[in-house]
Amino acid sequence: MVAAGLTGCGLGPESSQDSGQSEGTAQPDPTSSAPAVTEPTQGEPPVRPRVTGTVASGLAVPWGIAFLPDGSAVVTERDSRRVLRLTPGADGTADVDELGEVVAAAPEVEGGLLGVAVSPDFATDDTLFVYATTNEDNTVFRVTLDGDEFGQPTPMLTGIPKGVIHDGGRLAFGPDGFLYVSTGETGDPGLAQDPDSLAGKILRITTDGDPAPGNPEAGSPVFSLGHRNVQGLAFDESGQLWASEFGDQTFDELNRVEAGGNYGWPEVEGRGGGRGFVDPVQTWSTAEASPSGLAFADGTLWMAALRGQTLWQVPLEGSGTGRPVDLFTSDYGRIRTVVTTPDGDLWIATSNRDGRGEPADEDDRILLVSLG
Repeated sequence: MVAAGLTGCGLGPESSQDSGQSEGTAQPDPTSSAPAVTEPTQGEPPVRPRVTGTVASGLAVPWGIAFLPDGSAVVTERDSRRVLRLTPGADGTADVDELGEVVAAAPEVEGGLLGVAVSPDFATDDTLFVYATTNEDNTVFRVTLDGDEFGQPTPMLTGIPKGVIHDGGRLAFGPDGFLYVSTGETGDPGLAQDPDSLAGKILRITTDGDPAPGNPEAGSPVFSLGHRNVQGLAFDESGQLWASEFGDQTFDELNRVEAGGNYGWPEVEGRGGGRGFVDPVQTWSTAEASPSGLAFADGTLWMAALRGQTLWQVPLEGSGTGRPVDLFTSDYGRIRTVVTTPDGDLWIATSNRDGRGEPADEDDRILLVSLG
């Protein structure tokens, strides 16, 4: 068993409040065909989530969390480059063991060792996928995990542009068996609209790193474009993909993602009311959110918020959403990641040691949130 170290990047403002200016803010258009939108609010949630325990503490910027078939979880630490296994006990607390390190990761500001996903065929192929910022680019690696033996990470998708900010990094397998990869525009807004760049996109690939069959453009891994910095991906019970995304100076976004959709950045921040772009289903002020991880459970999307220091509860209603409710605001500081547990509850991970928070002695922590 190991105790996780404590590190931080030491930089200033949240990336959704960086020095870049949006090329236009948006207002709702009553003629838009986008799903109905309601304003965020404080209020009583439809269920009453509550933090019922600390799964692990003393971690160093936990970023990605993915559960293995045996109920243990693989956790990546952005700045330490370590890959951990958390094995919950009967009381909910977890033993923390170091599996290995992704040496190729080169942490810098928002980059480093980021997302992790478990192969849908893990029982037979023992395969994990991790996203890391290297010295040259952002890369998706494949690595085998045989018991506690962490293999040598092998690049499977390279050439994703890197930056000190806006590196994307979230990984999620869809119900179609393909791997969805979020990327950021690296602080260069024009890359988000460039169909030949992998930056500012959601990608859809096979487990060999090839463009998935049926992508909007044959031979391209690009599934959707016009994204500033997608930090959360989640599929609901119908198989619909949702994404949480950093805005710039005005609007953070929750998007309902469709194949080939153009989500507007940098031409539009927030709702554009047509113009060939897909409107977000929800927006928040950047002070309320700076959204990161996203999960689905109990008919609801759960969105972690960094600058907002909140877990947003967003009920799904038809093809749109109901009224969001903020939970645990300022109770635990910056919330980086939220995932659904095998039991249908949630784990949330703090990010108070990333250089932008005010860490408590126990930080960073993974907390158990019980639903209902």
